[in-house]
Amino acid sequence: MQAVILAAGMGRRLGDLTKDNTKCMVKVNGVALIDRLLGQLSALELNRVVIVVGYEGDKLIAHIGDRYAGRLNIEYIVNPIYDRTNNIYSLALTKDKLQEDDTLLIESDLIFDDKMFSLILGNPYPNLALVAKYQTWMDGTMVRIDEDNNVVNFITKSAFKYSDVDYYYKTVNIYKFSREFLVQKYIPFLDAYCAALGNNEYYEQVLRVICMLDNSELKALPISGEKWYEIDDVQDLDIAEALFASDEEHQKLYMKRFGGYWRFPGMLDYCYLVNPYFPSPRLKDELRANFDTLLTEYPSGMYVNSLLAGKCFGVRQDYVVPGNGAAELIKSLMGRLEGKLGVIYPTFEEYPNRRVKDTLEIFVPQTEDFHYTADDVIGYFSEHRPDSLLLINPDNPSGNYIPYKDVLRLAEWCKNEGVRLVVDESFVDFSSEFPHNTLLRNDLLERFPDMIVVKSISKSFGVPGLRLGIMASADTELIAFVKKDVSIWNLNSFAEFFMQIYTKHEGDYRKAAEKFGNERGRFYEDLSSIPYLKVYPSEANYFLCEVMPPYNSHNLAVTLLKNHNILIKDCSGKKAFAGRNCIRLAVRNRQDNERLVSALKQVLI
Repeated sequence: MQAVILAAGMGRRLGDLTKDNTKCMVKVNGVALIDRLLGQLSALELNRVVIVVGYEGDKLIAHIGDRYAGRLNIEYIVNPIYDRTNNIYSLALTKDKLQEDDTLLIESDLIFDDKMFSLILGNPYPNLALVAKYQTWMDGTMVRIDEDNNVVNFITKSAFKYSDVDYYYKTVNIYKFSREFLVQKYIPFLDAYCAALGNNEYYEQVLRVICMLDNSELKALPISGEKWYEIDDVQDLDIAEALFASDEEHQKLYMKRFGGYWRFPGMLDYCYLVNPYFPSPRLKDELRANFDTLLTEYPSGMYVNSLLAGKCFGVRQDYVVPGNGAAELIKSLMGRLEGKLGVIYPTFEEYPNRRVKDTLEIFVPQTEDFHYTADDVIGYFSEHRPDSLLLINPDNPSGNYIPYKDVLRLAEWCKNEGVRLVVDESFVDFSSEFPHNTLLRNDLLERFPDMIVVKSISKSFGVPGLRLGIMASADTELIAFVKKDVSIWNLNSFAEFFMQIYTKHEGDYRKAAEKFGNERGRFYEDLSSIPYLKVYPSEANYFLCEVMPPYNSHNLAVTLLKNHNILIKDCSGKKAFAGRNCIRLAVRNRQDNERLVSALKQVLI
């Protein structure tokens, strides 16, 4: 068995990273792709490794040097016209070598798990392509396979249809070919193809022609949980560094992304908090039906969108301002409020992070589960009076909830004391009092004209990709200020359309809230069965849990990500936790929650 590595390309899409080096010399977490690959190959029993070089080939040869002497017999073939040809020509240059031995064919811009080679070499079929089920990040050659894993077609970019993606597999660009197949089929077709169509093509095109025969002999080996990535640009490099980071760096690299985890197929995100049962299929169908228009047309400005927000949430237009997520409104509000801001820790830190530290008046409940009541809040801030008071209700990450009647009592106290009350009710729809606990009512806003209500639509409505939030108050001067402070086109057309159609689907939303409540109760019982977790009750869509010895929150987060591809929030570094080993777990649907519980139990083994 021999290996052939194609490494002649220029890698233009990597910009400065390949200005003076070939693509396979780009480093992932400090290790060049070619070094990682040759290290993996050195563990195999190979007669030789043939590397086709071109762009900056002398540098690549010098970089490899004789470091693998005694482990790998490395030979080089030079493609002198790498800038005018594609990989079919690079492979054609090796055809004499291909006729001498069974061959592993590998493209040099890949990073993958070590066990990929044992998978393909351990499979009895002599002619095999590693493939992966299509995911949105994948680009390049796709294949279709039959029920016996025969490759029946190679799908070119021009033939790619998004309507057929359920049937597509992406080639990993690691192949195994028998000498017989190469001599009798591939090389004759390769010669004919190059003679007819030239050298500016791809070697997969030859495989595509062969697969049109009645018996092509090429099988596919679908991979499942094995990690791999093809690095064509700087974003690919960034994702690869997260995927293949060391255990200690792994979680840090994911957490600093603040979302976008759909780029990592199979990951379960238990950090970010959304409704697992909404939007309904019917609402999504309505969005899809209007996709082309929403994508290609401008959204409305603030006047129309504030009108829609008022209609959607039942408040007057001049009392409400919609935002590009609640974060946009929080930034504007925190810059507007003067004096001291009362904050209850631990909490959602977007608010206090927007303030100068010495303007914060901090209350930390002295209870094991960070539980507090309206009376606790009034008692503390009566002695440490702020100019404004922030209440996240339910609170994040504790899940603490102050009932509706007590929030009104707190609002009355604030009104009498001249304290402006800011209530973030982003998670209130998950509470057991829903739908009778919202403060988004004209009569309440008018009764407490200094009160400000903020709501993130991402959380309870399950649409974080829309980036939508609202702020409401009968303080029309403040609302007018925020409307002018944000961009006139601060919402995209999809968020605008969501507000336009939501009321038609409100019944489904209420059903989703009921379904969520049932699942939260069941999930609480399951989590409580984990002996090293102390689970605190919650009225939100997450649970705060304390991790008990001998386990700790950091190691648990690292283990779940490494072994189970599950991302959880390690809260031990948050203010007010004082190093306590706490984690926050979102509530997802039953299937996901059962997967998490199973993973938590496996930690015990």
